[in-house]
Amino acid sequence: MIRGAPPLEEGNHTLHQDVFRLINKKIAYLNPALRRIADYILENPSQCKSITTKELAAACNVAESTITRFVKEIGLDSYQELKIGIAEALTMNDASSLSTEENYVYEDITQTDTPEMILEKVLYRNVQTMTETKQRLNIGELSKAVEAIEQANTILFSSMGSSRAAAVSGVMRFTRAGKKSMLLGDQSSLLMSAAIASPEDVLIGISNSGRSKDVVDSMRLAQSKGARTIGITSFEDSPLTKYSDITLFTSAKSSNEGSALYWEAAASKTAQILVLDLIYASYAAKNFTKTLNYMEETFKVLRSSREK
Repeated sequence: MIRGAPPLEEGNHTLHQDVFRLINKKIAYLNPALRRIADYILENPSQCKSITTKELAAACNVAESTITRFVKEIGLDSYQELKIGIAEALTMNDASSLSTEENYVYEDITQTDTPEMILEKVLYRNVQTMTETKQRLNIGELSKAVEAIEQANTILFSSMGSSRAAAVSGVMRFTRAGKKSMLLGDQSSLLMSAAIASPEDVLIGISNSGRSKDVVDSMRLAQSKGARTIGITSFEDSPLTKYSDITLFTSAKSSNEGSALYWEAAASKTAQILVLDLIYASYAAKNFTKTLNYMEETFKVLRSSREK
């Protein structure tokens, strides 16, 4: 999650646009020492544009050599390049912040909003969520998820609340692609199905917070039975990640407290559906002919069930 760092913009992939994206994409997969450096930079970008490696190392309680390793880990050539990238990002943000604040300083839906205002706010939120999810997505983890799906006999989906929208979408997608898929609908069936999972199964646990007890428990049970587990969540330190063999992170954008329910219900499921669509599309591309055949077969059945 980008904290003190400015929001990222799409467009030319210049250094000032990419430096925080580079950190944001890697942060969930860094070791504790490198993670402290990433956290410090994202929380204190203004200070980090001018401090030395020695000062940054002291602030993060790491060796100077660890700073050098961090720079290489995020794909930059030197510490100087990192500082330049931070400075340019902050400068670009200062130049554009006024117009951004004028348009979106009050992002929450209010009682007096017109339909036109609501359209702009909802569209902006969803685009922002998908963009930040793209920045956080680790392609290596995505590839592992596709491989696990390929090897699975059955895909089990575990979710609660608004995350069920993504799970329903996932079941429909993969069933049409020829993969036996099940959505575990209530606490009892969820836990029982996880308890009898096998190494030939994959369980996909979806929870924005990563703290839904039933989802976490199902992941723990399935993993203990040898099933592969894929977690989709926003938070790196959540309990869900502990029981995820493969973890894919969505946007961790927070909203004002008064609109927390809206943000949870709307934006988080947009990101979750995006991640599942990416897994599905990658699977379908790797198994193109087989997937196409299954889609044609399922289409015939669906077409025959519709009224003329």
